[in-house]
Amino acid sequence: MTSDIVLPSADAILLRTSSPQPPSKTLPPGYIHLGVSQEIVPVLREFGHDPDLLIRAAGLDPCLFADGTNVVPIAALARLYTLSVARTRCPHLGLLVGGRATILSMDLVGRLMQHSETVGAALEGLVSNLGVHDRAVVASLTIRDGLALLTFAVQSPQNESAEQIADAALAIAANALRTLCGSEWRPTEVLVPRVTPAEAEPYRRHFRAPIRFNQESATLVFPAGDLTRRVAGADPLLRMMLEERLRQLRADAGADFSDDIRRLLRTRLMGARCSAEDLADLLAMGRRTLSRRLKGSGMSYRALANEVRFEIARQLLEDTEVPLGQIAAALGYSEASAFTRAFRRWSGQTPTAWRSHSDTQDAL
Repeated sequence: MTSDIVLPSADAILLRTSSPQPPSKTLPPGYIHLGVSQEIVPVLREFGHDPDLLIRAAGLDPCLFADGTNVVPIAALARLYTLSVARTRCPHLGLLVGGRATILSMDLVGRLMQHSETVGAALEGLVSNLGVHDRAVVASLTIRDGLALLTFAVQSPQNESAEQIADAALAIAANALRTLCGSEWRPTEVLVPRVTPAEAEPYRRHFRAPIRFNQESATLVFPAGDLTRRVAGADPLLRMMLEERLRQLRADAGADFSDDIRRLLRTRLMGARCSAEDLADLLAMGRRTLSRRLKGSGMSYRALANEVRFEIARQLLEDTEVPLGQIAAALGYSEASAFTRAFRRWSGQTPTAWRSHSDTQDAL
């Protein structure tokens, strides 16, 4: 009598043997798996530059770039983007980096997406688990008027190279959706939070869609009906294994509670008020419990919300030409004067003065 022997798939073997290796099993605040940014090495070579020199100048070991699961400080990686843009004189370098990456550049998160039942489930998996792989970028998915909006917000120290990181996130997201939906997939439009570049063709070429610059967020817009598409070749058993592995990594997370709240706020403060009560409901806890846990991290909800508002405001002032009134409304202020007073408290300058100083620095 014989019995069938079922061999594990290649993905299943990789799931057991290949996983992120930071000491705390997942990312602490301020760190990121190289993932997509591993592609900065071949991009620099295409421009005729030695990537090792720039990587060392950014304070990183070039050997780390041999493995996308290696962990590096976000600040150092942002510095590498800044140095690379300056050396190559390519203002859309982040787009090129993200354009070279594949869905598997996101490691376990990308594999989960590949084995999700539908595109919508895949993107929900991305939104829920991206923090396991990447704590520099926060993702959100919303449905509005028959359109799906996949949005990325960047948490970069001092906002350095935030526009490059946002470009890379949009580019890899488009690649991932083409993997899930077919190579001919294209968004309805793409929103980019940066000043309109002198050369917009690289964006149109990659996304194959209308591009709107000077926007408040980095967003892929596409028909909501795409979310119901079934993912070809998805393996339900492997999906469950991946979900369990990612659940374990989230449970073992090294990030403190305030950092997790900061990430939630980063995607929810734009365009709508997000009170402490709203956030507590989202986390299925009482308002007092939220306050107590934040206090244990040495923070308050008000302080965290203002910190995130200041970060968003700086990015929009430095990287775009979005009018002050529009920034104020996006951050939940009823009028521009209230936003101006708040920004002066945070920075000691008016938003207009901050933007002017940023433009002067860029010119230099």
